[in-house]
Amino acid sequence: MDIKWIKTFIVAAQYENFRQASEELFVTQPAITKHIKRLEEQLNSQLFERVGKHVTLTAAGHRFLPYAREILAQYEQGLDEFEAWKQGYKRKLSIATAPQIASSVLPSLLRSFMNQYPDIEVLIDVLKSYEIGEEISAGRADIGLTRVKPIQMNIYCQMVHEEPVILVGPNDVNLDEKTGLHTYRLITHNHPDYWDDLLHDVKRVYPNVRTMAVNQVEITKKFIEQGLGISYLPRSMVKEEISMGKLLEVKSNQISPPASATYILTKVETDEVRAFSQFLREEIVDF
Repeated sequence: MDIKWIKTFIVAAQYENFRQASEELFVTQPAITKHIKRLEEQLNSQLFERVGKHVTLTAAGHRFLPYAREILAQYEQGLDEFEAWKQGYKRKLSIATAPQIASSVLPSLLRSFMNQYPDIEVLIDVLKSYEIGEEISAGRADIGLTRVKPIQMNIYCQMVHEEPVILVGPNDVNLDEKTGLHTYRLITHNHPDYWDDLLHDVKRVYPNVRTMAVNQVEITKKFIEQGLGISYLPRSMVKEEISMGKLLEVKSNQISPPASATYILTKVETDEVRAFSQFLREEIVDF
């Protein structure tokens, strides 16, 4: 039994349409028909009822579909595990992380962790902070790194780091808080946690401040470098740019910026999860 026949059957069953299946799989429609026919011959069962151009699953097709999915899943998992073995990995750790963490502290942490645990294959999935709790709850990731507390009750959440949020402007003039907020647009909502309360405080002191919402930290930093605005960002996210002279930390006088927390989310405590959790708690204090 060819695995290509199994893949074709699963996609054809999803659409109950051979033309759509051919477009999904980037093969010709006659190839779809051929794969299904070969599979039916192998199983000695008709999987689709054909009426003109329309096809529907037969009772046998419905019965075989979950087995086909299981066969394909085991095949792909086996290939993944074999490829990992060829690369020298014996264990695996999947991490779902917020983009704010992935682009700031995570690269340096991962380099040290992978040097310390070379037999662990690390898989990274960058998601919105609000999606990470669901990813851990559903078991699709082993560890979550997020800037907001999750709403899911069946997972474990621990704050592992807290850092100051600072006002950052372009490094072309000597700015203070008042001048910066009067001269530049305030770039907002690039962080998932603190902006609603912070913006309320800013508008109370500077009611005429102009704002521009940008939902990504990396884009916010580029905008600030080009003189398009200023923003309040966690220190770890701008530490490198400030040290290189691309951005300027602006002293806050009347506004008290919040703190930004990093949380680690887990559900099942495997050896790999324990190793990374302990490593993270020990190493992230330096950022």
